[in-house]
Amino acid sequence: MEPWRLRGTVFVACNCDYGCPCNFNAPPTHGFCEGGWTWRIAEGRYGGVPLEELAFSVYVKWPGAIHEGNGEALVLVDERADDAQREAVATLVDGGAGGPWGVLGWTWPTVHGPFPVGYEIEEDGLASRVKAGDAYELELAVIANPVTGAEVHPAAVLPEGIITKRAELGTSRAFRVGGDISFDHSGKYAAVGPFDYAGP
Repeated sequence: MEPWRLRGTVFVACNCDYGCPCNFNAPPTHGFCEGGWTWRIAEGRYGGVPLEELAFSVYVKWPGAIHEGNGEALVLVDERADDAQREAVATLVDGGAGGPWGVLGWTWPTVHGPFPVGYEIEEDGLASRVKAGDAYELELAVIANPVTGAEVHPAAVLPEGIITKRAELGTSRAFRVGGDISFDHSGKYAAVGPFDYAGP
């Protein structure tokens, strides 16, 4: 197994209410989960393969809670990646190299991709926007108080978090996934935070 390390920013969205119960080891809001992550790598490599400035995504439809498995995943990878970089990302997402995918990879036995896509990313906290070709878009926004309309800025510190240890919690002005799996959960949970993973 190749040594690897990735650092950067992860963008998160799903169909749950603000905050997402998964962050607190609770069942999903509606009894099932449809969501996932886009990772933008600032620094990283898998063995001798550099991965800086690339992005990749995993979006999944789980029929129940994530830990119950049976999910169907769509995996996207930056179209700028060469063959070795695409293979490195596929190896990571498969779960055999550890990291968060080593914990979660078994929960999506059906995988579509990885498919190359062109990413457009504007990284600005809860004003971030992410688009991956026609397959995916996420526009984050700050949560507004339902009575006064004032902005609120919750965050979560997650010492045991496997995706991120600290996240700014917001909402999705837009969150859509299309292709082999498809859903639209605009107006639900979204978050952004740093990640720093390594293995083995």
